[in-house]
Amino acid sequence: MASTQAQKVASSADIDLEDSAYYENRELNYFKFNLRVLSQASNPKHPLLERLMFLLIFSSNLDEFFEIRISGLKKQLDFGRQRPGPDGLYPEQVLKEIHLQVSAALTEQYRILNEDLLPNLASQNIHFIPRHEWNEEHKAWTRDYFDSEIQPVVSPLGLDPAHPFPRLVNKSLNFILSLDGKDAFGRESGLAIVPAPRSLPRLIKVPSEIAPEGDNFIFLSSIIHAYVDELFPGMTVTECHQFRVTRNSDLEMSNVEVEDYAMALQGQLHSRRFGAATKLEVSIGCPEELTDFLLERFNLTSDELFQLDGPVNLQRLMALYGMIDRSDLRYPQFSPGTPRLLEEDSYIFAAVDKEDQLLLHPFQSFIPIIDWVRQAAKDPTVLSIKQTLYRTNESSELVEALAEAARNGKEVTVVIELRARFDEEENINFASTLQEAGAVVVYGVMGYKTHAKMLLFVRRIGNSLKRYAHLGTGNYHRKNSLLYTDYSLLTSDEVVCADVHKVFQQITGMGKKIHPNLVIHAPFNLRKSLLKMINAERDAALAGKKARIVAKMNAITDPDIIKALYGASMAGVKIDLIIRGICCLRPGMAGVSENIRVISVIGRFLEHSRVYYFQNSDPQVYCSSADWMERNLNNRIEVCFPILKKKHISRVKAELEMYLNDRGQSWELNSTGEYRSLENTSPADESLEDVQMLLLKQLF
Repeated sequence: MASTQAQKVASSADIDLEDSAYYENRELNYFKFNLRVLSQASNPKHPLLERLMFLLIFSSNLDEFFEIRISGLKKQLDFGRQRPGPDGLYPEQVLKEIHLQVSAALTEQYRILNEDLLPNLASQNIHFIPRHEWNEEHKAWTRDYFDSEIQPVVSPLGLDPAHPFPRLVNKSLNFILSLDGKDAFGRESGLAIVPAPRSLPRLIKVPSEIAPEGDNFIFLSSIIHAYVDELFPGMTVTECHQFRVTRNSDLEMSNVEVEDYAMALQGQLHSRRFGAATKLEVSIGCPEELTDFLLERFNLTSDELFQLDGPVNLQRLMALYGMIDRSDLRYPQFSPGTPRLLEEDSYIFAAVDKEDQLLLHPFQSFIPIIDWVRQAAKDPTVLSIKQTLYRTNESSELVEALAEAARNGKEVTVVIELRARFDEEENINFASTLQEAGAVVVYGVMGYKTHAKMLLFVRRIGNSLKRYAHLGTGNYHRKNSLLYTDYSLLTSDEVVCADVHKVFQQITGMGKKIHPNLVIHAPFNLRKSLLKMINAERDAALAGKKARIVAKMNAITDPDIIKALYGASMAGVKIDLIIRGICCLRPGMAGVSENIRVISVIGRFLEHSRVYYFQNSDPQVYCSSADWMERNLNNRIEVCFPILKKKHISRVKAELEMYLNDRGQSWELNSTGEYRSLENTSPADESLEDVQMLLLKQLF
């Protein structure tokens, strides 16, 4: 067998792995992920309100896609950087294809909303009352709401030389109007802009005395539209249409001094709201002369215009989820489980002293990690606490516990990543809270995002010091721990804890490259180590030994890693990749990737854990904060930590196999770059159905 594999590799020697045919485009593949999210909105296996949430998550994802990735492509064009990616496509080609696909997807999104979700919500006595269905009571109530809530705060803007086109905030709801007549000053203003007040809710519940049957709602946009002529007395409103502009929101920070970094970032946060436009959405039926006017003002092309058959700010419908008390329309509630040792001994240090604890959230609770910090804050044997924070809760119990520890005289050092996208302002506030309590706050290393999830305690036990660590694949975020799948390791292994200590020292201090014993870290040796482990599987296969790789993560885009995986596949290594989002690798190509399988799991919980399994001789399992992307391997501080206990290795391997056997919520990527749903593709067998629900049953 070894000679057969060697012959295969020899016959593949003339294959050029630089060929663009072997790579998916990053942006286009990401959009395929978002289409998989959208598909869940029409999947009857999900409760009705959850289906609506999938529809709205699609909108949220699409906004961020245009704010970050599309703005990046547009910048490349502006700067004349016309260079193709590994997939062979130029930025201009990618933009054109994305605009076509987004247009089709938005049409489908609003079809699902109007023809599926809204009628089904109505059948459940949940109604959105359009203007043409208002009765006299509705009209009286909406008129009163307009007079008392909207008119006092709205600022209508007629457009003329003294009133130039306003700077409109990113993703804000606005109206463009055509007017006839003259105002009190004798001015003839053909156009006006009415920004919807940002302080008001976009979805308003109609009082039960007005609409006693069921739950009834009216959009703020409907009320403004109904009475907008009152903002222009004596003039006639001939056209009124909603619109919304999405802007570049990617912050650009120069290498300012660390002591000025938070202040400089705060300045950037304000300007983010007014970045260059990337997308214009208008209500369907808006006349061409008005859309052309808006496109010109926002410096956009007709390809960047999207006409929508419904509210242009659909994401604001997320408020509905908390406004309706209908458990029958939601996923069943669950309480995460807790491992036996942590239940028996609520003092976390004692439980970890007995043995390492491996948790899989949300199926197992994140509360022990929060409790660990709380207990450490009060424990007189704890001398110091070090922690990284990338994203955390708005009102974070962890931040309060760390602040309490500092106030109690412990040495508390917190590495806060100020550039965690869209959480920058919150993290600046957390930094201030911790500094005021006496903690040492570090903003990481200039030029590198600190994405590692690490927590380290040092205790005095008798005459010696002992270290404990928490390492995770996800953020220290209690709310997200109920929504995202992530692994947590609680350990007192001296070698692992010493490695974590070294990584902290490297981040907070200065010095030469460190050399941890077991923990692998980026940007120093993670890429090299991954390539070494992949190539070891390749060499094992060539030698006729068993070889297998199973890796689960959010995305894989790094060309070097992909080439190594192709090489391992050509040598006969069986490779299974569980990639929720972007996958630039193409599986199933004859002679190159026929031994690689790629699936994506889209379900109730967001798949977020990063886990790597290498079978070669002695199976190795690693968990990590890093995806296999250039940014993670080159430009971020990441940690990849080993799972050392045999029973934990077996458990993780079994859980990975459950994902690979899923037929309830998986999609399989083929050699042409298309995803096929695997739902209902196998005989009825509970072991093949919905891995997330199976894990809930097992770990609950």
